[in-house]
Amino acid sequence: MKCLGKRRGQTAAFLPLCWLFLKILQPGHSHLYNNRYAGDKVIRFIPKTEEEAYALKKISHQLKVDLWQPSSISYVSEGTVTDVHIPQSGSRALLAFLQEASIQYKVLIEDLQKTLEKGSRSQTQRNRRSLSGYNYEVYHSLEEIQSWMHHLNKTHSDLIHMFSIGKSYEGRSLFILKLGRRTRLKRAVWIDCGIHAREWISPAFCQWFVKEALLTYKSDPAMRKMLNHLYFYIMPVFNVDGYHFSWTNDRFWRKTRSRNSRFRCRGVDANRNWKVKWCDEGASMHPCDDTYCGPFPESEPEVKAVASFLRKHRQHIRAYLSFHAYAQMLLYPYSYKYATIPNFSCVESAAYKAVNALQSVYGVQYRYGPASTTLYVSSGSSMDWAYKNGIPYAFAFELRDTGYFGFLLPEMLIKPTCTETMLAVKNITMHLLKKCP
Repeated sequence: MKCLGKRRGQTAAFLPLCWLFLKILQPGHSHLYNNRYAGDKVIRFIPKTEEEAYALKKISHQLKVDLWQPSSISYVSEGTVTDVHIPQSGSRALLAFLQEASIQYKVLIEDLQKTLEKGSRSQTQRNRRSLSGYNYEVYHSLEEIQSWMHHLNKTHSDLIHMFSIGKSYEGRSLFILKLGRRTRLKRAVWIDCGIHAREWISPAFCQWFVKEALLTYKSDPAMRKMLNHLYFYIMPVFNVDGYHFSWTNDRFWRKTRSRNSRFRCRGVDANRNWKVKWCDEGASMHPCDDTYCGPFPESEPEVKAVASFLRKHRQHIRAYLSFHAYAQMLLYPYSYKYATIPNFSCVESAAYKAVNALQSVYGVQYRYGPASTTLYVSSGSSMDWAYKNGIPYAFAFELRDTGYFGFLLPEMLIKPTCTETMLAVKNITMHLLKKCP
């Protein structure tokens, strides 16, 4: 079926219906990735000893599991919560190994395909016909998000200005929304979402933030103060190529989509590609690994574009916020080393208050602290780079949940997740305005 143009005898009314029909049939919707995850499982284990950890690393490497948590096999050690996605072909071998070695485990997701299908039932019923009825409680494709951005740029020109900072590896525009009341030069906050493609709740939050800002600007004194005194540079989808690929081909794709001339594996971890202790601990030099640091710092056009923009504006950007999933954490520098940042008291105070504000809504608990000790050591991260380049407040959120759904957080949890996160972000922003330089 083609929708390229109006054919003889075809009514004009047919075209939007045709487009809608294609949207329903597009990859990632009704055919759901060609049934590729049928029988796949997500299994959790927590090694009790270093011997167990070593054995689990070895079997995971042999079976080529898709690690959901932590992001690299090298992080698996005694006491580490480890979630692995294992294809049907390897799940029997893994379960047999765990049972034989008397390693305790829990099957988090019995059949990944069925879980995907259950979560996507609402997709064919979405209101996609007009942006005025844009639904913030469902996940949206890259095309839909970019159309939404264009729409807001036209309809809210008093508070929003949309622009591009460059092109992705595959030639997609890297769009930013500049949000705030236009006045003379003032301080700014950078927010990016979707640096890792499969973390869909992240772009959903960026959209939610913009929606809440526009809806409550007149009625909420705190929001009015934020938008009057600060600009927010918001990048709803950082890794545009990877995010698009996660909708059309592989729901659990993490990296960018750049090609490597010497390896068949594609993509770089866009959160290991920054010029701060690049390719040191917590990053891989192998192109097939999920934490591949790339051939050189800022090798990825997406990373280079954002780094160039932040460098250009760093004198007035006071905070950098990056949104990830999943783990329920609020992290601040350093990631690459165990050390205390110079403005620790200010940053720690902001994190403590933000986590308390978040918990006040639904009782959801977040851990907070330096990324190296709270999560794990990783080099070449955007948060560390931002901090080292003069942005005094740098945070990375790991949104819901803690593994029950993992990367497949259901759409019914978008609203509560975004509502509580919104309070945390407002808290950090107000802290920035009131307390610290």
